[in-house]
Amino acid sequence: MSIHRYGVIMAGGRGTRFWPKSRRSRAKQVLRLFGERSLIQQAVDRLRGVIPAENVWVITNEFLQAEIRKQLPEIPARQVIAEPSQRNTAPCIALAAHILAAADPAAVMGVFPADHLILNDVRFRKYVRAAFQAAERTSVVVLGVQPRWPETGYGYIEFPKNVTAGDIDAQPVLAFREKPDAETARRFVAGGNFYWNAGMFFWRAATVLELMRRHQPKTATLLAGLPPLTARNFAAKLADVYPLCEDISVDYAILEKAEAVAGIALDDIGWNDVGSWEAVYDLAKKDRDANASRGELIAEDSRGNYVDANKPVALLGVENLVIVDTEEALLVASRSRVQEVGKIVKVLDRQHREDLL
Repeated sequence: MSIHRYGVIMAGGRGTRFWPKSRRSRAKQVLRLFGERSLIQQAVDRLRGVIPAENVWVITNEFLQAEIRKQLPEIPARQVIAEPSQRNTAPCIALAAHILAAADPAAVMGVFPADHLILNDVRFRKYVRAAFQAAERTSVVVLGVQPRWPETGYGYIEFPKNVTAGDIDAQPVLAFREKPDAETARRFVAGGNFYWNAGMFFWRAATVLELMRRHQPKTATLLAGLPPLTARNFAAKLADVYPLCEDISVDYAILEKAEAVAGIALDDIGWNDVGSWEAVYDLAKKDRDANASRGELIAEDSRGNYVDANKPVALLGVENLVIVDTEEALLVASRSRVQEVGKIVKVLDRQHREDLL
């Protein structure tokens, strides 16, 4: 393991589509949706053997900082940093780059979401090692996931026509494609050289800062004025300047403008962005009527339902529902509309229902 390689885990999201389980202080990334380890714990576990724990950094928010520090005792507490406000992924990654470059001018950083699921950790680590090696030679490296269906909810990475899934050699990226309509998504999958953009990036910290200076000068200038992380006024200064940074994703801000971007075309590593309760249902063990449950379920003439409750639940004559019960709230939704659960959270925001947020 190179001492100059660092993992930056982005963990600042609210996970609103997983309400009522996901709340400000118990958001999706710290929930145990699959097994006994939370999503962020699994994200750190996957990097073992590639990046030492002392080289892992987490960028989160003030509501989750304490819980993440508790869940990840192997990571130094000062390396779990809270954003003062949500400003999307470009300021988040630039902040991490600023901190790392100040401590280690040779730092090479891999950026990983905290709330995705990867079932084949061994193969994933192979690709991460290859991506770090490529990033040490070139400017920017991205990971593309071989599509399993024509998904309209993901962005795509366009590789050369001769790309081979599973080849660890980085290939030139021809273009980044926005989320397509259904017909375009089918064409992308049929073409064989379009891969899902998994939101994992590898680059030198100095490269991130240079790209920010070139394409996001306001945010770059604001972050450049921060004192060292060890300074007593770091948190106060960050609270002053961070809300002034442009609210923009790293893809739009710098990635799509960068030159000589390379990518590694992954084969099937069991990747899932766990975007809604539907993803949890898809991955869950089901009975003969395609019902899935995290607790005791009595189902009569009921099919295709997902239940998460701490008490026995009886279903009679219902189909394709998601039922999630917590001490404070109960969600009952059609499985076909669970992508819209975030609308409930927006209503609660407008009503200032802090007790349910």
